[in-house]
Amino acid sequence: MPRFAANLTMMFTEMPFLDRFEAAAQAGFRAVEFLFPYAFPATAIGARLAALGLEQALFNLPPGDWERGERGLASLAGREAEFAASLVEARPYVEATGVKRLHLMAGHGNRADAAALRRYRDAITRAAEAFGPMGVEILLEPLNRRDMPGYMLDDYDFAAELITGLGLPNVRLQFDLYHCQILHGDITTRLRRFLPLIGHIQVASIPSRHEPMSEELNDRFLFDELDRLGYAGFVGCEYRPRGETRAGLGWFAPYAAPGSPGA
Repeated sequence: MPRFAANLTMMFTEMPFLDRFEAAAQAGFRAVEFLFPYAFPATAIGARLAALGLEQALFNLPPGDWERGERGLASLAGREAEFAASLVEARPYVEATGVKRLHLMAGHGNRADAAALRRYRDAITRAAEAFGPMGVEILLEPLNRRDMPGYMLDDYDFAAELITGLGLPNVRLQFDLYHCQILHGDITTRLRRFLPLIGHIQVASIPSRHEPMSEELNDRFLFDELDRLGYAGFVGCEYRPRGETRAGLGWFAPYAAPGSPGA
């Protein structure tokens, strides 16, 4: 059975961020993820995880100036020092949460630009070397062009080639069913093909990015397929609830932790 992680950036937004951990646990989740923790003390997040018995599945490395539209520093010219500082900024959050997966965002750019691609490869290598001794994987996630126009990493085949070419043992693929369906379709075949590279999976309905099992994909088949493939990682619920989060968790009831209110 897949191990689902509630995405606290998108889910339980009816309450303050630090209260969402308890809401996720009460709903039957045993793991959480989110985009960025950096607005909150690392110790505060770590304490909530420990008190509730939650596992931190994933979060992102600092992306640059998010409010001004930046979506990662890794491929950007002249931002190398800032990128190096971002690795230092993330470290106490890794230590406090025990997370084993960090998403490294590529940034806006053209992957046909050889210099940008070289910077991106160098940044991936630096991140992998910085966090490898802590047992942490660096994940690369292709994002669809509709939601993220101009994003450098927008192709799953290219991402797989990049990861394979780098040959770094702790660089893996973040496979989002929502993004993959919009970019390419043929999700099941790609899951089977890329499984050896996959470090984390995320899910949302298509085309509206709401609860699973509510639109065009047969999510139950895909979840069963993950079991057939022997996938043992997390499935992050990176979706925007249609209404109040708990009211939309009917899809999750068969997967909730036994004994929880959501089970």
